Amino acid sequence: MIIREIKSTDLEQLSELFDGYRVFYRKEADIDSAKKFLADRLNNKDSEIFVCETYENKLVGFVQLYPLFSSTRMKKLWLLNDLFVNPEFRGKGISIKLIERAKKLVTDSSACGMFLETEKVNEIGNNLYPKTGFELNKGSNFYEWNNK
Repeated sequence: MIIREIKSTDLEQLSELFDGYRVFYRKEADIDSAKKFLADRLNNKDSEIFVCETYENKLVGFVQLYPLFSSTRMKKLWLLNDLFVNPEFRGKGISIKLIERAKKLVTDSSACGMFLETEKVNEIGNNLYPKTGFELNKGSNFYEWNNK
């Protein structure tokens, strides 16, 4: 298996994975909207997406990051927003490889770091992230405002 940057020819397979990711977070399946959303990200170049591809050219996982900036550190900061591995391929270290590729992006872009958010009930993620060097930030409150 290889970890690589997304190509425009991957859009069909990536859309299926992305839809599976959304369904995992209890959203309605919607492949067409997933495909449009991802095509917009690729065309606008406003996210970085890395995929895990089998030697049979099947995409089995992806990570998507968005650029942000830290004013206090005066540097770029990355948001690891999406990480998903096809359930049939879990337990093979794919998530760790995708996170390692995301860390390389942080280093290569001279960013100060990367952060992520996951649900408290996401046992898989909450076990995975500390193993890959992420630390739970207990010193900050996370607030959200939604434009409904």
